[in-house]
Amino acid sequence: MLRVQGLKAWYGEAQVLFGVDLEVKEGEAVTLVGRNGAGKTTTLKSIIGLHRSVQGQIQLNGHDLSPLPPHLRARLGLGWVPEDRGIYASLSVEENLILPPVVGPEPWSLERIYSLFPRLKERRRHPGSKLSGGEQQMLAIARVLRMGASILLLDEPTEGLAPLLVQQIGTLLSEVKAHGISVLLVEQNLRFASQVADRHYLLSQGQVVEVLDNSQIALKERELLQHLGI
Repeated sequence: MLRVQGLKAWYGEAQVLFGVDLEVKEGEAVTLVGRNGAGKTTTLKSIIGLHRSVQGQIQLNGHDLSPLPPHLRARLGLGWVPEDRGIYASLSVEENLILPPVVGPEPWSLERIYSLFPRLKERRRHPGSKLSGGEQQMLAIARVLRMGASILLLDEPTEGLAPLLVQQIGTLLSEVKAHGISVLLVEQNLRFASQVADRHYLLSQGQVVEVLDNSQIALKERELLQHLGI
């Protein structure tokens, strides 16, 4: 579904990605893991088009994304969930859901959103500023599904969340994947990553150094934790 080949990226004259190759199949969840500064967020921003100083091929369902600005990539099905979640604090949950335009090929109805996110239905009249961190993360994911995304790009979805909320987000992402939505996420929590993802790309100094499945994550957990500096 998503294929990235030879992705290179720069900040000014400083090169930060050195030929990243990865792919995400339809209905698959994939993580980018690596220590801070490895190039994980830059990879996501390059795919969605928010970082433009790049070279390489980015394809979604056979469409070349490289020349397209972010809003046209969204129309092809890319959904961006940033680390800060981007919730409109003064708007209600439901207003956050219906304000952005439906642009992607597979929009979800409010009824379908609320069936998968019952907590959001309960809180639909509450302003974004009154939501917990976990509820804000749910809303950020639900919003891009409402807009029609067929693949989600998530940057550190569990950052700053309590363990119970991390578990809830993991369950939610598994359910989203079961609905045929693909997921590419940046994640530091290896246990969480192995619960929600099928494969894992280990990034180091702007390059993919290993591709692991969940059985390999379990076998190499101590080594990987040392590599990640955790």
